[in-house]
Amino acid sequence: MKQINLQVNLRKKFIKQGVKMIAPDTVYFSKDTKLGKNVMIEPYVVFGKKVKIQNNVKILSFTHLENVRVESNVSIGPFARVRPGTVLKKGSKVGNFVEIKKSVVGNRSKVNHLSYIGDSHLGNDVNIGAGTITCNYDGIKKNKTKIKDKVFVGSNTSIIAPVTINKKSIIGAGSVITKNISKNSLALSRAPQLEIKNYRKKK
Repeated sequence: MKQINLQVNLRKKFIKQGVKMIAPDTVYFSKDTKLGKNVMIEPYVVFGKKVKIQNNVKILSFTHLENVRVESNVSIGPFARVRPGTVLKKGSKVGNFVEIKKSVVGNRSKVNHLSYIGDSHLGNDVNIGAGTITCNYDGIKKNKTKIKDKVFVGSNTSIIAPVTINKKSIIGAGSVITKNISKNSLALSRAPQLEIKNYRKKK
């Protein structure tokens, strides 16, 4: 009952503050949640402890946040999980089915679909393609990935930390990256495509 009353009071407080909620009864806050101006929250969003949201932020349905800092003009979700130690900088975007852990996502950088970014620092204007994974754990320790400004990462890329991808580089889709990439470079890592014409299954 105490927890229910707390949630009711927190929802009333944020609505009075100007936060827009489509279905307030489905949104859960922590006592220390801090929200800025013109924040919009869709249904079924959960705020864990130590969440700070600045102005003009949009949080879409089924998103979970804990111990994160979100700067202004950011969009998160739907179905996003933003874990402790994450900072989402101004104008960045975290899309559907994306998990971010202990990482910085730079100004205007985008992680739009189906990706895991962990123990990473993304610079400004970075584009992370669908299905990208930072492979940060080697079985013993967590390793860092550094992605500098204006890098484009193609879809279905695995980035094996520790590694640094320098400014304005491009990674081709389907690559496995194990070495540092120089600035203004194109990196590819693919097995040759094999085709056997008129193939028939063995009986």
